[in-house]
Amino acid sequence: MCRIAAYTGPSIPLENIIVRPAHSLIEQSQHASEAKLAVNGDGFGIAWYGDDANPGLYRDVLPAWSDGNLTSLCRMVKSHHFIAHIRASTMGETSRANCHPFTHDNWSFCHNGEVPHYPAIRRQLEAALPDDLYAARRGTTASEMIFLTLLANGLNDDPERALAAMFASIGRATRAGPVRLTCVFSDGAQLYAYRYASDDLCPTLYLSETLDNGGRALASEPLCGDGDRWVEVPTNQLMVVSSGALAKAA
Repeated sequence: MCRIAAYTGPSIPLENIIVRPAHSLIEQSQHASEAKLAVNGDGFGIAWYGDDANPGLYRDVLPAWSDGNLTSLCRMVKSHHFIAHIRASTMGETSRANCHPFTHDNWSFCHNGEVPHYPAIRRQLEAALPDDLYAARRGTTASEMIFLTLLANGLNDDPERALAAMFASIGRATRAGPVRLTCVFSDGAQLYAYRYASDDLCPTLYLSETLDNGGRALASEPLCGDGDRWVEVPTNQLMVVSSGALAKAA
């Protein structure tokens, strides 16, 4: 399973979430404690927001711990809003195009989990995309297709309705195995999180208490040793975090 970390709040160096914590995202890339695999080495990526409405994006196929540029970039780049991801591949080759996050206009998206019957429904999902989103596709993962399907179903206008339409498109359970989705995505102003599993074994995601600087973080595993400062994101409920504030959609 992949690992995710995201942040919103006052501008900070990316390293404050990705590198420096005791159980940072880079630490989780080699020593995940709440995943099937302790090592997540099939690439990584960061989408961050600045003055431009559209995010910056840095992705590579190297394991996060072995990219000599990553720690330097995270030390020098500051952002008030970003999503980071380390990949453990379940479907799709290890390529830069298949590394998360995926971006389109002002949106960024990453995912942890699996849609085991994806090869059987891939063509119908592709056919349902409008031409501009079909042309925007670069990789071969179910994760990118989930993102494009959300966009096609009105993510800009109503994220909760887009999620419902996406699930109607992919199905919530099949004989191929359980559908498991933990998604973190953003329009540059708010972080959205959603967890679902047809067998109730949903990939983990936690929300921090308000950090010392007033921001909030989401992470697949608590970034610090004090797990009491993190709460598990509920399943089957859209969570929205904006400028440190918290809201839960029904």
